[in-house]
Amino acid sequence: MTSHPRDLPLAEAQMLVQRAVDKAEQLGLRGGIAVVGASGALITASRLDHGGPGGMARARSKAWISATQQVQSSEHLHRMTSLPGPISAGFVAVSPEAVFPGAGGMPIERDGVIVGGIAASGATVSPFLPAGVAPEAVSADGQPANPEDLLIAYALTIPYEGQHGDDAARWQQRFGDLVVPPQESLGMRAAPPAVSQHELAWAAELSEAATASAQRHGARISVAVVDRGGDPLRQDRMDDAVAGGVDVALATACTAARFGMPSGDLVMTYGAAADALGALGPQPFLLAPGGSPILDAGRVVGAIGIGGADPALCALIAAEVAG
Repeated sequence: MTSHPRDLPLAEAQMLVQRAVDKAEQLGLRGGIAVVGASGALITASRLDHGGPGGMARARSKAWISATQQVQSSEHLHRMTSLPGPISAGFVAVSPEAVFPGAGGMPIERDGVIVGGIAASGATVSPFLPAGVAPEAVSADGQPANPEDLLIAYALTIPYEGQHGDDAARWQQRFGDLVVPPQESLGMRAAPPAVSQHELAWAAELSEAATASAQRHGARISVAVVDRGGDPLRQDRMDDAVAGGVDVALATACTAARFGMPSGDLVMTYGAAADALGALGPQPFLLAPGGSPILDAGRVVGAIGIGGADPALCALIAAEVAG
């Protein structure tokens, strides 16, 4: 009997993201990195400190495109901009996770099969050369490179390939005719482990505590840790956890963070008005158990959401981890 396909394992996806985080810190970049499985469900994502909201969603969208369409997202972008408008609009309508069809996403292949996609985006994660960056840091084997595509190539340990147009033109604008010898190029050299991502480390610790608790309960879950505004800092889906748990975890975490109470308590607190609260902001919203706010000296600093298991168990794990 032919076995059913599986997504890239969580542990391997986390290692890819950590490599990208290390390289991003070395380059002084701030943004998010996401890995999506070939199933279309998010596997893991991390936002670097001070990365700002929005980058994680863009990274997830580009990773989704590469994972499910099994091409570089730059190729998908070319197709979408070459097709008649109704076709490209129709694609987004039936594939809402592809709402940001930017370049930079790469498929992840194992044994000839696409098992995921990875991408980065955010406050300063882009193809443009940030102020103050050393030319050696954005050079790959003596050739001009760009920071965003460097992160992904480095994470995947593949030769650098620019996806964002003319790297040479951006290099010329910033560095003129400067030439970096191949032996002095640092873009694809080993980056030291990141040491300044304190908020991300905090979020990762919470997520790991939640998955450890789920294992003790014999459950497979998804976890989302968000900041006080509801933007994700860290997301993880345990191997073989249901796809819908990813969205439940994020929505309950956003709800708990934005309203400063467990996501399952809003109906009791707001009564008939509770359903309308989701229209007050663009973040996901869900009136279900599973999200708990996280307080520091009485101040809401974020929230954790759990999805994919019995709602009562999800709420129990979230409350346990949030403290």
